[in-house]
Amino acid sequence: MTVALMWEARAVPGRGGELLAWARRQELPLRPLRRETLRAPQDRVLVITWWDAAYDAELPELPEPDGALVARAVHRWRFESAEDDAERAGRSDSRAE
Repeated sequence: MTVALMWEARAVPGRGGELLAWARRQELPLRPLRRETLRAPQDRVLVITWWDAAYDAELPELPEPDGALVARAVHRWRFESAEDDAERAGRSDSRAE
């Protein structure tokens, strides 16, 4: 199963570049399948990591940045791939024919 962890933070106004650089420097103790760092208006930074793991597996996440750098607490979400469900449904649909 593929699990995606999303980490999103909003920098103090005008410090989005610093938050982006900080997020890029963060090392995780395990290497994810994929890692992507994005930015958005209002000095927001989003990091998504993909893992081959169960939905409830213990996985490393980026920490909270220094409070002076962020305007609010970090938001975190966890998602599981729906592709696995679609593939299973496709296999069962083809068997029904």
